[in-house]
Amino acid sequence: MLDKLKGNKKNSKDTPPDLRKPDETESADVGGKIKDLVGKMSGKNGEKKGAAAPSGGPKKMPRPMPKPKIKPKPVNKPNAPKLKVKGDPKRPPKRSGGAAGLSTSGFGRRIPDDDQKTLIGAVVFAVILIVLIASLYYFLVYSPYQQTLQGAKDVKLGEVDAYFKGPLATDPQKTNLLNQINAGTTAEEVLAVDVLGPATKSWRAYQTQQIKTKKDPFGRVMVVYSTDASQSVTTTNQTVTPESQKDVIMKVADAQTFVNQADATVLANMEIKTPDTVAVPIMISRLQAAGGLISVGNMVDVYVKTAAEAAPAAANNSTNTTPATTTTSSDTPKISGATVLAILRAKDSGTIDASLLNSQTLTMNDISSTSSNQQTSTTDVEQLLRAAAAGGFNQAQTSALLQNYGIKLSDYERSSNLGDLDTTYLVLLEVPREDVSLLIQSSESLILTLPTQQAPNWMTKELISIYG
Repeated sequence: MLDKLKGNKKNSKDTPPDLRKPDETESADVGGKIKDLVGKMSGKNGEKKGAAAPSGGPKKMPRPMPKPKIKPKPVNKPNAPKLKVKGDPKRPPKRSGGAAGLSTSGFGRRIPDDDQKTLIGAVVFAVILIVLIASLYYFLVYSPYQQTLQGAKDVKLGEVDAYFKGPLATDPQKTNLLNQINAGTTAEEVLAVDVLGPATKSWRAYQTQQIKTKKDPFGRVMVVYSTDASQSVTTTNQTVTPESQKDVIMKVADAQTFVNQADATVLANMEIKTPDTVAVPIMISRLQAAGGLISVGNMVDVYVKTAAEAAPAAANNSTNTTPATTTTSSDTPKISGATVLAILRAKDSGTIDASLLNSQTLTMNDISSTSSNQQTSTTDVEQLLRAAAAGGFNQAQTSALLQNYGIKLSDYERSSNLGDLDTTYLVLLEVPREDVSLLIQSSESLILTLPTQQAPNWMTKELISIYG
């Protein structure tokens, strides 16, 4: 330290050579040197500048030239970390990397303003281009694809809801189908999911079980269906109106065949119940009674004629017109599969007064010979039945003669194409209980028909003879 204060640096290797004149050497007085240093710091030395030194004091030497500092050469070490010196007063402060002060620290130089503007424009253009491409992709590709996929899923989900309803609303097959539909990634994959097949399999198993449990003591079941495809007849859905609900009574074997042949579109809209029927007598004309050609055991369909008001015809202002009425009937029967339990023909058809005369005349040489054979039958079937019931006649013989008299009479009339068209029939029909009021209130408008699928024997023979 004393050597530095004295300025004795001759032994230092980094000391630069002294370029001052020989007579300008520093005073060796340490006290004076310290005094000069304090004066420089306090500023008093400047006030006495130019004044003569007091007598007897040391001679003041001029201020020496500052010696330049020589920086040591850096040693390049491959793994030596670079030390950052904080607060170096000789290092200029770094500019912030703003829009006007962008710099590449990797090259250690500042980017020119023109290049900065070009770079900013390129970045903005790239962002706009990316946004434009993303928007076009969303509206032209992604959004239509998602709409098509969602539309396909909605179609299949609607099929699942249409088939799996009522008692099959919680069927495991429904859960599996919903998972397959929701897992689809393309519209083709979703539309390829088979809904009708699993639904048909589940409905057949359910309806077969219903046939076994709902049959009556006579081996029959009642199938309830709806003519409106938008409505269901299941017990859990009570949206069926009486006009669209139809009933048909079938044998167990026929019902099982029907279930095995139908698919879910039919099986999902029908219900199998235990027949709850009653026998209803109706008095109808021969035209209404299928021409009087029905017999006991036949299955008939019941239609009802309805009177509808027609629109009044155009007329002049001076004339008044009344609306006309037309008779129409529905396309579907009100009752299907009603059974004919009994049929009675009016007693007027039981009065018999017939005479059959066969005569033959032979003429030869003005000689003629006549022979005749006459058969006469006069009876009253009603009175004969009364006599047989009272025991006046042999019951076995009378029963053999009059067995199915009315049916035989109708059959003879059919074969001869001649009959009493004004006769009246009393028919006893077995119908579901809910249809009784319809038969009672509309007895004058009923029409009984014979379906060819359950045709009687005479109709079957005629059809075979006609169509081979």
